[in-house]
Amino acid sequence: MLAARNCLTDSPRMNPSLLPASIVSRPKAELHLYLVGSIQPATVCALTAQHNILLTEDEVRRRYTYRDFTGFIDAFKWVTSFLREPRDYGLIARDLCEHLLTQKVVYAEVTLSIGVMLLRKQQPEANFEALLQATEPFKKKGLRINWVFDAARQFGAEAAMDVVNAAKHCQSKTIVAFGIGGDEMSVATQEFRQVYEQAAENGLHLLMHAGEVGGPEKIREAIELLHVERIGHGIAAAQDPALMDLLVDRRIPLEICPQSNIRTGALAKQLRRSEAGILDHPLPQLLRHGISIVLSTDDHAMFHTTLRDEYENAARMGLSATELAQLVDASFEHAFLSETEKLAIRKTRNS
Repeated sequence: MLAARNCLTDSPRMNPSLLPASIVSRPKAELHLYLVGSIQPATVCALTAQHNILLTEDEVRRRYTYRDFTGFIDAFKWVTSFLREPRDYGLIARDLCEHLLTQKVVYAEVTLSIGVMLLRKQQPEANFEALLQATEPFKKKGLRINWVFDAARQFGAEAAMDVVNAAKHCQSKTIVAFGIGGDEMSVATQEFRQVYEQAAENGLHLLMHAGEVGGPEKIREAIELLHVERIGHGIAAAQDPALMDLLVDRRIPLEICPQSNIRTGALAKQLRRSEAGILDHPLPQLLRHGISIVLSTDDHAMFHTTLRDEYENAARMGLSATELAQLVDASFEHAFLSETEKLAIRKTRNS
């Protein structure tokens, strides 16, 4: 596990903080994070104990160590296998909210792996109701949660349409977007055109993972064929100046998750190397080209990071205090909220 060890030594926790106090103290938003990827080892143990399966935190940490994207997906499948009842989702949602408060997050768009729920023959409506009940009390603590319903690309277009329909059946204004993650090399982008048209007709914003392990063409396809409004990861854009110009012109932000790109091997793959470190990340290049960047953690527990760590990573890449503040502002600017709602959050942030 050489790559995994290198990732651990690349952690910002190993060095003195580079973050200005003004950045540390600012309320933040996070727009690209998975509920399942937020499950801390101790919470996994509590979860499995509910099903009479005894695990140690060390066993979970070993599962949370991988050297490539395939290894991560295997771990993701493993941990989702313990989410069997609505109460399980409530447990991990409360844990996520407590964590977000420690990161000064006041608004988050949390991605739910609805495609996996359906694959496991679960009822998304029941699970979602448990999530709403679990997260409702955190509004009084200053944390607002909205939801992204996510399909797995490798499951195909029909399964993705089932996710769109599940969002409609849940009938909640807190479901703000539909997205597709998973193996971006598995199914042609054009196969999902009808799915995205239906999602848009249902009033959902549109997202897609692209250019994480795939090339710039995957990003361009997501924009031109599916009309997405934000791109998950999109680090391959750094290879294509014309594509970077397109992202700027259309004001399409990239949801950048630096430590995720290291730990899955996605950045190394883009750079055609056996391994890569944080200082190799194209975030500064993309930001300074004029592309909006919303900084996120993706699966913070599974990637052993936090939102503060990711701002530390950005500082280590050489971003100035002004640029770091730009990242904070972008996550609010590109949130799927009305202008009235954004104004209300700004007032809360400034009070």
